[in-house]
Amino acid sequence: MPVENSGIAVGSFTVQTWMGELVSVIPSASHRLTQGYSESYPMTEIILASGSSIRKTLLENACVPVTVQPARIDEYAIKAALVTEEATPRDIADALAEFKARKVGEKFPDALVIGCDQVLEFQGTVLSKPETVDQACAQIQMLRGKQHRLLSAVVVYKDREPQWRYVGQVRLLMREISDAYVTDYVDRNWPGIGDSVGGYKLEEEGARLFSRIEGDYFTVLGLPLLELIGFLTQRGVIEG
Repeated sequence: MPVENSGIAVGSFTVQTWMGELVSVIPSASHRLTQGYSESYPMTEIILASGSSIRKTLLENACVPVTVQPARIDEYAIKAALVTEEATPRDIADALAEFKARKVGEKFPDALVIGCDQVLEFQGTVLSKPETVDQACAQIQMLRGKQHRLLSAVVVYKDREPQWRYVGQVRLLMREISDAYVTDYVDRNWPGIGDSVGGYKLEEEGARLFSRIEGDYFTVLGLPLLELIGFLTQRGVIEG
């Protein structure tokens, strides 16, 4: 039976839920960004609790067999509550990844469930995915000529408990691009870029927006792949 009333420790906060829905965010003395486990999980099914096609492709290209089972959570409500409580961008990404992993993990406790989330932080503000063409243009115009951070979190659940977690960080410097190019770029790439925070996809034409990137390419795409593969290999889930 799934746990109905529970909470997830996120930095100095605990996110309280009831029947999988957000109830409140309260201060907490616990902090659970990292955990170490020694169990091995050979021949265990891997479930990706995400509808992201790029995350699925990254895992499949690395010969990591996954089943896709997108998590249904109120992502915007959880993020808004954490922002109100002044949670850090790192904690927000970690919390959302855990919510997704736990939501699916309740249904498939014997599987390794991978929850992921990505947060864009710019000058202390956490940006969300653009919902319209105008919002996408405004986000890119705000970011141009300046540096921002992408934080990509991954949390792995099994037996209804978190087994491993990691938050990768990348710093990106956007070029000083013209208003005309921003408009043309968004028109050509909408609605696909609406799935990405910041309104760009680095694996596509979005690469032309940037002059420098400091960090791991897979983390930019929303999945700290090398670290995740390291965990799966160490635990005997995949060969290596």
